[in-house]
Amino acid sequence: MGLIVQKFGGTSVADRICLNNVANIIARRVREGNSVITVVSAQGDTTDQLLAKAKEITDTPDPRELDALLSTGEQSSSALLAIALNHIGIPAISLNASQAAILCDDQYGNGNIKMISEYKIRQYLDRGVTVVVAGFQGINRAGDIVTLGRGGSDTTAVAIAAALHADSCRIYKDVDGIYTHDPRKNPAAKKLEHISYDDMLNLCDQGSEVLQRRSVELAAEHHIELQILSSFQLTGGTIISD
Repeated sequence: MGLIVQKFGGTSVADRICLNNVANIIARRVREGNSVITVVSAQGDTTDQLLAKAKEITDTPDPRELDALLSTGEQSSSALLAIALNHIGIPAISLNASQAAILCDDQYGNGNIKMISEYKIRQYLDRGVTVVVAGFQGINRAGDIVTLGRGGSDTTAVAIAAALHADSCRIYKDVDGIYTHDPRKNPAAKKLEHISYDDMLNLCDQGSEVLQRRSVELAAEHHIELQILSSFQLTGGTIISD
């Protein structure tokens, strides 16, 4: 069929029940004949909890060590999801930033992806293995982990979709699409079936936290159509494109 990149946020993988739900979503795509790469965030509030642990020691943790600490959240959730997939009969492997060859600059805490080696991920897909990538992180030239800032897993997914020329890039959230306003604050908010890259960037600038701004810029640069979907509801979601 095709190559699908899917990204699941922290709420979507928050616990065992959520992980099993995500595994079943992935399994459906695989059983349809697709190759699937899944990018995951850390479970629930894990990143905030790890940051708080560092702040218990000092208000100014070393940036390199802080990124090494924060990246463990995504490495944990990716391994757990791979375990869940293997358990239901879907061969899967988890990859951290080094294993997936996600190369970025030296800006600890707010890194920019510079290159992704297609070969590293493709070698597993060619063997029929579903790949689960730890989002929110890359490695610099020294081999150190560099995190990509809040919402960085969105950018990881789009960058992988661009590098591997994916047929589809789907971002799963705890909301069922892009709304005119925050539906949790404004009951009159309406869901959009389609929104342009430029309009989505404007929403990011207005404080929308649905997507990291950098991920939308990257999607626009490579003309990657994004689908914003709910992990918990079978709805059409919102398409972001030209």
